[in-house]
Amino acid sequence: MKLIKIAVAVFVVGGFLTACGGGAENTDKAKFEAFLKLKRIPLNDEKRYQRMQKEYQQRALLTAAIVETKKLDQLQIDTEVEEFRKQLMISRYFETYLNEAVTEQGVQNFYNQNIDQYKTRKVHAAHILLRVNPRMGEPERQVLLTTASEAYSKINAGEKFEDVAKAVSNDKVSAAKGGDLGWINEGAISSEFSQKAFTMKTGEVSEPFLTAYGFHIIKVLEEPQEITKPLESVKGDIRYQLRNQSKQAETQRLLKPAK
Repeated sequence: MKLIKIAVAVFVVGGFLTACGGGAENTDKAKFEAFLKLKRIPLNDEKRYQRMQKEYQQRALLTAAIVETKKLDQLQIDTEVEEFRKQLMISRYFETYLNEAVTEQGVQNFYNQNIDQYKTRKVHAAHILLRVNPRMGEPERQVLLTTASEAYSKINAGEKFEDVAKAVSNDKVSAAKGGDLGWINEGAISSEFSQKAFTMKTGEVSEPFLTAYGFHIIKVLEEPQEITKPLESVKGDIRYQLRNQSKQAETQRLLKPAK
């Protein structure tokens, strides 16, 4: 904010001293009205116009008087002003350029041409988990496998999967819901889990198998489905991506003659 305030003040006095001889009658009208536009003040608001004109002139005169005191490092101020000017020009240019370069139609076209990026496979599954950890010895793992096998046998014998999950699963969050994990994206849990879940039919229950998390028993509640994310849910990401690409390309184009 300090840089901006200094920059604006120096810009004002520079423009004002060039355009006027010291009185309101010589104020550069175009620059003053640009100043009003910056402040969002309507030109037809006569009272505010007159008040801001007086303040504008006073700031210019005050700044000129301060320059005359030579108490400030003029080179430092000029450097800060120049850096602010560069940043302002770059920012304003790309704001205008990108608004024209990346349109709603452009976003729609990118989505249509890259629709496979927005397709995912999901499966609605439940599981029973007997957790393992790296410190466990083989005897302990075998005990867990035996527990998992017994749970699988109970389900095959007619006990409800939900009841067995609540009784033995170490995943307490899903166990409270009968093992229900909801809809899972392919690969979201582990490759072993996906290989099982995404090849099973509705109602099918897997034998116990091992992942990095432990021994699982899976039940598929609804078969895998391919779901396409709607444009509205990814529009912001696409626009951000396209704007970045356009900005990089335009930056290189602008710099090429200089190089």
